[in-house]
Amino acid sequence: MTRDSGVVVERLDGSGAAAAEDAFRLVYAEVFAEPPHSETEDDVEIAFRRFPAQIRRDSFRATLARTGAGEPVGIAYGHAVPADTEWWDRLTEPVTDAMRYEDGRRTFGLMELAVRAPWRGRGIARRLHTALLDGVRAQRVLLNVHTESEAASAAYRAWGYRRIGGTRPWPGADVYDLMVLELPGTG
Repeated sequence: MTRDSGVVVERLDGSGAAAAEDAFRLVYAEVFAEPPHSETEDDVEIAFRRFPAQIRRDSFRATLARTGAGEPVGIAYGHAVPADTEWWDRLTEPVTDAMRYEDGRRTFGLMELAVRAPWRGRGIARRLHTALLDGVRAQRVLLNVHTESEAASAAYRAWGYRRIGGTRPWPGADVYDLMVLELPGTG
């Protein structure tokens, strides 16, 4: 657990995230209602239908940022990318077989990282990200970021991510950038 400027970042496993699902849902719904995502209540409901399956994965981990009074500020969560992932099948540009290779341990998938608007620009996203990845034994991290999410894309690039290509993460989705971060010492 880290504390800075009155905001506490806590690392959670699946059971901890289950207990805090309302906080995760609140942050997700508020952040992803904003453009370019413009998600509706129905979209949030669909996203959180996947949450119970995600938190049951052995490799699942999450971080939750709250104010000292307990108000949810930001979230991050993910898990190892399974060997049979469809993540690579949704690319708009081909990549090499070596890049696509997954064995269930090679890659950590960052599913969500979000900070509510009043707390942005204070380094909270970076703290959530750092705490989430602390101790991850994967070689790399993958994430999708909306091509119009300029601030998020800039932050990811500043943290060492690079764009692999475009992707449509689900049928009918806008184009997102698939980005990868090679983790040090795991080569």
